[in-house]
Parts: sequence; C-alpha cells; structure tokens
Amino acid sequence: MNTYLNTGIELAYLTSAALFILGIKKLGSPATARQGNFLAAGGMLIAIIATLLNQSVLNYELILVGIIAGSLIGAIAAQKVAMTDMPQMVGIFNGVGGAASALVAVGEFWRILNTEGTVPLDATFIAILGVLIGGVTLTGSLLAFAKLQGLVSGSPVTFPFQQPFNALLLASFLAGSVYLLIQPENLAIFLTLTVISLIFGALFVLPIGGGDMPVVISLLNSFSGLAASAVGFILYNNMLIVAGALVGASGLILTQIMCKAMNRPLTNVLFGAFGGDSSAVGGADGTQIDKTYRSIDSEEGAMMLGYARSVVIVPGYGMAVAQAQHGVRELASQLENMGVKVKYAIHPVAGRMPGHMNVLLAEANVPYDRLYDMDDINSEFDHIDVALVIGANDVVNPAARNDSSSPIYGMPILDVDKAQQAIVIKRSMRTGFAGVDNELFYKDKTTMLFGSAQDVISKLVSEVKQL
Repeated sequence: MNTYLNTGIELAYLTSAALFILGIKKLGSPATARQGNFLAAGGMLIAIIATLLNQSVLNYELILVGIIAGSLIGAIAAQKVAMTDMPQMVGIFNGVGGAASALVAVGEFWRILNTEGTVPLDATFIAILGVLIGGVTLTGSLLAFAKLQGLVSGSPVTFPFQQPFNALLLASFLAGSVYLLIQPENLAIFLTLTVISLIFGALFVLPIGGGDMPVVISLLNSFSGLAASAVGFILYNNMLIVAGALVGASGLILTQIMCKAMNRPLTNVLFGAFGGDSSAVGGADGTQIDKTYRSIDSEEGAMMLGYARSVVIVPGYGMAVAQAQHGVRELASQLENMGVKVKYAIHPVAGRMPGHMNVLLAEANVPYDRLYDMDDINSEFDHIDVALVIGANDVVNPAARNDSSSPIYGMPILDVDKAQQAIVIKRSMRTGFAGVDNELFYKDKTTMLFGSAQDVISKLVSEVKQL
C-alpha cells in the first residue's frame, strides 16, 4: 500500500511540475498571463495535497493552522495592496520564501544532529547552501522592500572599506563552512554561519540604488527558488527540487533580460553604486546645464491629441505612483472615439519591476493588442503624430544614443524623439534614477505638461470631451 501511495505522490508531483512549466510559459504574454497564474496555482494545490498524504507528516493540526493563517494573510493582501505596490509585495514574497528555506535547513540540521549525534557530509553541505541562499534572500528582500517603500533611502548607501568588509564576511562564511564539513556536530558554528548570511544579505543590497530594484527583485526571486531547491535535497522532496529549479532559472533569465534592456552588466548593477535618487539637473558629468524647454496647459495638450491621427502613450513610474492608469484608459477611449489610433509603448524596465506597466494597464482593462514592446513599436515612431510620455524619463532619453559620456549610453530606449510631436507629463524637471538630464525635454517638438499624472490626465480627458 505504501508503494502505491508513494507512486501516487510522485505522479502528483510530476503533474504539478508540468503545470508549473505551462504556467510560466503562459505568463510570457499579457493575453494568457491570467490563465498561466491559474495553472501554476492549480499545480501548487496538487503538490500541497500530495505532500499532506505523505506518511512522514506528524502534525496535521499545526499545518492546518499555518494554511489558514497564510490564506487569510494572502487574501487580505490581494485585496488591500495597490497595484502600484506590487514590487514591494513581490519583494516580501521573495523574503518569505528565503526565510522558509533557511528555517527548514536549520530545523533539519538540528533534527539530524539531535537524533543521530552527527550530520552526514551531504546533508551538512546542503544545509549550508540553504542557510546561505535563504538568509541572503531574506534580508536582501526586506531591504529591497524598504527602499521601494521609502522606509530607507533609495540612493546607494556606501561606507569606507565596504567591499573588503563584504569579502571578509564571505571568507569567514567559507572558512566556517569548511570547518563545519569536518566537524558537523558543532551547532554553534552552524548558527554563526546563519547569522553571517543574514548580515551579508543586507550588505548585498545596501549599495544598490532604488532605480535598480527591478533587477534586484528578479535576482532575489531567483535566489528564493535556488534556496527552495537546496532544501528539497535535504527533505528528499522532488517537488521542491523541481519547483525551486524552475523559479531559479526563470529568475536568472529575467535578470539577464533586464540587464540587457539597460545595457549594463549585472556586476555594474550590483557593485556600481548606481541608480540612486537625484534631484539635480545636470549633464552626464554632473555639471549644471541651462536649457530652454516649452510648457503647455491641458487645453493645448488636448488639442494636440484630439486633432492627431495617431498617438502612442508611453507609461512610466510617474503614472504608477499617481495611479493614473484608469484615467489613461479613459483618455485613450475618448481619442479612439474621435478616430485617433492609439497604441501603448512598453519599455522592459519601465516602472519598478518587470512587467509593471503591463500589470497596471491590464488592471485598467487596456486591450492586450494595444500594448507594444519596445522592439515592435520603435520602427513606428517616425510616423506617429503625438507621443504622450507619462512619468517616464531615462527610457526615452536620446542621450542613450547620442552621448557616449552618459551613464545610460547604449541602453535601448523608446524612440519618442522621432515622433512628430511629444508631450511629456512630469511633476518637475527632476532627473530620473540615472541622475542625468533628458535631452528629449529640450527639443523643439517636445512640450512639457507639469503636474501629477492623475490630475493632468483627468484635465486632458475633460478638455478632449469638449473638442
């Protein structure tokens, strides 16, 4: 009977893994993302039920309490957390995943030590990996959350001898790991390694600027998967191994895509102390510059949009902060009713997490076929009458093409400057996270429309209705 049960559990795990893979595949398109979520969630449900059938489970009451508490927290968070705060929520999810993996690694090491008096070499090695990756993921994700939430400065935080100190921490961890592999019954050393991993995780994210958090979130998401996979080896659970490997691999691929979209290597993101907040208006070398820009009011902006034949809307983090996506959808509908062809141009790193703009626009019921990736829309800007930029900055900065001294030189951008006219909605002339001035703002065919995105869009909708 046990053989049949174990076979059934493994088959359930195989089914879950297949659903995870299909879910990830469907998450690659906004049109199928919802279906992908349901498939992956169904796979997780099957995996949980199969695990509960395992005869090694000793305390169903405690597990039930955890399931009820977690479900309540998840349901409340799903209702209360705004779409603009999704990056913070993802950061917390990564941290919780890392914490769970680290706790399981500690618990299993402790259990084996107490029952057998020593820990096998392979279990010790995997436990060390579990606490390293899980600990770094936990504290790194919590600090990323704090930066995104504004609880900690989004600017890179550095201190003298920071890199040597980090290297010393890592060397201490490696030395302690070698000692533990030789003397696995030393619980104090194991707990010390756990503390070092937690400290290292915080110091890992500390020097990274808030503007680079999309990359950090993707990388930490990968770490959480790798930690879960490592724990799967300790528990002899094939489902954890496969699911963790899927998350780890997909997170690394997404991290690579994000770095490519910014034309920066991962090492520069992690160790370049780049991407902090800046309020200065300056050139690539940080010097102040004095240029002339042209501003308009909502009435003029509405006339430019209403009498255009084609409009491309470029959403950015400013739209997310102002929660203006519903107003943008209403404005686009008004323009379409007037015969204007409207499209949305999505840059891979617009916002604070991968796909941030897609999620916000989907929430506002923007049709999926109106969303265009950068590679698909750039060839059309030459024929676009008006490009409406809402809170985006560095992803539309022509300096990425024209100024070899600029920190963003070489980064693929949306070719907004090639449109016949450009309207930029911003609160002020502040620079983006790269801290460099935007050439687009001073071009003859660019006009600035200052104010909160939500207020400005609302006024534009009213004015367009009167045309």
